Amino acid sequence: MSAYKLVEGLFLLPTPSGAYYAIASNEEERARKFLRKLLQSAKTPELSIEQLLRLSDVDDEEKALELLHHCQKLGWVQGVDEALSPPAGVLEETLPDLLKHVSESGKVLLADDQGFYLASEGFAHETAEELSALSAEIATVHNRRSGLIRNNLGMASHAWAIVDAYGHSQIGFWPVFIGANRFVIAIAGIPHFNRAEFVNLIWALSIRYSGGMA
Repeated sequence: MSAYKLVEGLFLLPTPSGAYYAIASNEEERARKFLRKLLQSAKTPELSIEQLLRLSDVDDEEKALELLHHCQKLGWVQGVDEALSPPAGVLEETLPDLLKHVSESGKVLLADDQGFYLASEGFAHETAEELSALSAEIATVHNRRSGLIRNNLGMASHAWAIVDAYGHSQIGFWPVFIGANRFVIAIAGIPHFNRAEFVNLIWALSIRYSGGMA
């Protein structure tokens, strides 16, 4: 008999920290794959054994429940009372509004791995172009020195920042791995990745760039 019991009438949604974990690395891992499948859904799936088996990609009920418990214990997934859908509208039109909520300063942009920005809020056009190019160069340096960063220093993060004399981030660069794509969110000042708007941002990007809407 299983040690776990599902609460009826709930729908599964990643928390902000769960959404961040899902996209912060391109390394394959069971919990990350589970969260990514949630973020590829056209609406929040109902909490049921059938849905858990589909999302966890296993055929063993106990293992699926253990995975859900693991994600819940780490604060990566939550149950909501009603089915929710990702932000409506054309992504190119909704991106600026989604982005501005994840930055305290209101200065934020989303760039691709080639150094071109897809959307920008609060930055002048020329600044956004230069920051996007810088984000691509930082990614190249990171990949070149990833052995030192991960193995020698024991740091798993892919994020970089320009800091002041007190160590506070002036501009941070956070990678967003979705499908085969690598984006970067660049933010001046303090990020707000702990908000529901961040989940909506990652949800919208996941559906667009990972072939979601399952």
